[in-house]
Amino acid sequence: MTISSEPGSHTAETVAQEVQQFLEQRTKQTWDPDTDLFGTGAVSSMFAMELVVHLESTFDVVITGPDLALDNFRTVNAMTTMVLRLRGAQP
Repeated sequence: MTISSEPGSHTAETVAQEVQQFLEQRTKQTWDPDTDLFGTGAVSSMFAMELVVHLESTFDVVITGPDLALDNFRTVNAMTTMVLRLRGAQP
């Protein structure tokens, strides 16, 4: 999937699709957008750093400070919301 760098080009749907695709490739599982990825034990806090790098490079955002909270990476929906907020896009 090609993601445009224009702020208005990201929708909740396109961001969620990209995040789910990355998770499926890395974990070999399909995830519901509201599943607590860390609560399942399938994803570790070390994997959270991979998520940070992926989200930053894919969506041209910088994730620092309070945005590095694990809760922002717990679900596909949480990551989608954070990316859209950091991009200044409307959900």
